Amino acid sequence: MPHIAVISKPQKPELAALLPELAAWLEQHGYTAVLDTNSAAYMSQEGVDRVDIPQLQPELVIVLGGDGTLLSAARSFAKLGTPILSVNLGSLGFLTEVPLSELYKTLDAWREGSCLVDQRRMMRAELWREGTIFKCWEALNDVVISKGAIARMGDYCIEMGGQVVASFRADGIIVSTPTGSTAYNLAANGPIVMGSVDATILTPICPHLLTIRPIVAPGETEIRVRVSGIADQTFLTVDGQEAVELKLEDQLRCHRSEYSVRLVRLTEHGLFKVLRSKLKWGER
Repeated sequence: MPHIAVISKPQKPELAALLPELAAWLEQHGYTAVLDTNSAAYMSQEGVDRVDIPQLQPELVIVLGGDGTLLSAARSFAKLGTPILSVNLGSLGFLTEVPLSELYKTLDAWREGSCLVDQRRMMRAELWREGTIFKCWEALNDVVISKGAIARMGDYCIEMGGQVVASFRADGIIVSTPTGSTAYNLAANGPIVMGSVDATILTPICPHLLTIRPIVAPGETEIRVRVSGIADQTFLTVDGQEAVELKLEDQLRCHRSEYSVRLVRLTEHGLFKVLRSKLKWGER
């Protein structure tokens, strides 16, 4: 039988009842449920490590959790193009828009080919050190350079499309996709950009320069951030989940990825509906 992967957030008591029901539903409809280790723990079974699940080439990935769980799954399955049905069991849920009440309706729509599939372009981030690529990632939300425990600013030089933009001091830098514009970028007073826009956003975090503002660049533009001065324990973080400590003269290079994440929806909920319901946007 074809596989459907199930990836769950830990420490969600409601999954103890939901997962056996979901596994039974999948079996009744001709699918084998492949459970990650978090999911399997709720059923006292042995699961599959999340990094190994793509090798089984599932036809669909069901994510039960919040946006963080989805971001992790997105990076794992982006290269396969596997559609992801994300069910919101978290708090905000900007990306995990499908409520639990619509899980089986959405699964039926996917099987019938009548669901919506929202494509979100990812961003490739490369950390260059001493002239070579030290590490690289595919990010769905953002890549962030931020300081550690000591309240000291860093010095950064920004280039876009081969042109020098500015050099300035700041607490850090956010390079975001339109999908990630409602994450850390929003909290740092960056712009809200609709997910369908082909763009990359650069937002300084607390810059020590009055004239520096967030910049929205065309999606094909390569953005380079050179670290010309940093405090101890300055980190590069990818989607808020993977991190590496930076060194002086490291350079971050970001550009549009060749991969996209395919998100399964029953209906189009819309960005602004999510902003109004989750953040009370536009209310007096």
